[in-house]
Amino acid sequence: MQGNNDKVRTVILATVMSLLTACGGGGGGGSSNGSGAATPPGGVNLQVVSFGDSLSDVGTYAPLAGAVGGGRFTTNPGQVWTQNVAQYYGGSLSAAFTIDITHKLSAQSGLGYAEGGATVATPANQNDFLTNVIGNVEMPVNQQVSSYLATHGSFNSSQLVLVWVGANDVLRAGSLPAAAPTVQTAATTLAQVVGQIVQNGATHVVVVNVPNVGLSPKGLASADGGANLTQVSQLFNQDLNTALQADGLQGKVIQIDSYTWINQIIANFQANGFVVANTGQACDPKKTPDDTALLCSPATYVTANADQTDMFADDLHPTTHLHTLFAQFVEQQIAASGLGH
Repeated sequence: MQGNNDKVRTVILATVMSLLTACGGGGGGGSSNGSGAATPPGGVNLQVVSFGDSLSDVGTYAPLAGAVGGGRFTTNPGQVWTQNVAQYYGGSLSAAFTIDITHKLSAQSGLGYAEGGATVATPANQNDFLTNVIGNVEMPVNQQVSSYLATHGSFNSSQLVLVWVGANDVLRAGSLPAAAPTVQTAATTLAQVVGQIVQNGATHVVVVNVPNVGLSPKGLASADGGANLTQVSQLFNQDLNTALQADGLQGKVIQIDSYTWINQIIANFQANGFVVANTGQACDPKKTPDDTALLCSPATYVTANADQTDMFADDLHPTTHLHTLFAQFVEQQIAASGLGH
């Protein structure tokens, strides 16, 4: 893999300046809705603001990863669920920050604050996230929210705020029972961040719990077959529910149970249009640099339509098809809360 990585970095260094010039670093504008816009599929015009990690990242690292056809943590050039949801409510979503050739984040006009590698509150320099490709730059979600507020001042009733984080906290927590305090701190802190969002004017806030990380290809490949990661995922979700309730937030947010949803999709993968369940990945590890979806492109798919037939892009991240299904599930849950249809 090292020779492949060197080749990738050579390509990146040779083309990044032209990419930055062509893309403006921001990937095509922010999440926006004109007041005179036609009624979107969701039945209501909403401006989407997103906070989280790689599951929601719309292109923080695209100026570099785009040099090899990557850009998002999925089967590129496919979209992630947050982009689909933004379109459903009449807008678009692009990155709030993008990386440059010096491995620094620069502010853009987008409202997609989610960044691959982010935790709830752990500083980036304590993580080891693709450091050889992008460095340690990702903002944790508490910092993402603070950055939004520093720029925009507050949220408003015309916005839909999406919050999905915790998977990296689960992955880095270690084994139970020693992991329990770390998980509880992360979940409690996340509830506090959600409270900050609500207190600063947001009236439509979607909070997604952690999926069953133990059922990812990475989980299945672990020594215990994913048992610990499943238990830690469950604990995070239990602690998050408890904290949201204790903080009086459960009635003020729309909670999305991604844990149960992914379990059900995996159990019925063929009925949901997949050929390969959670035992494989769409991005060929032998062809995909660093074996990460961030650098996955059609040229590295295991088959030409793997973005539709497989559930996972790499050992953790959803394919385009799985992102599409999850966006639809979220839209349904939002409608069930009484907002749009």
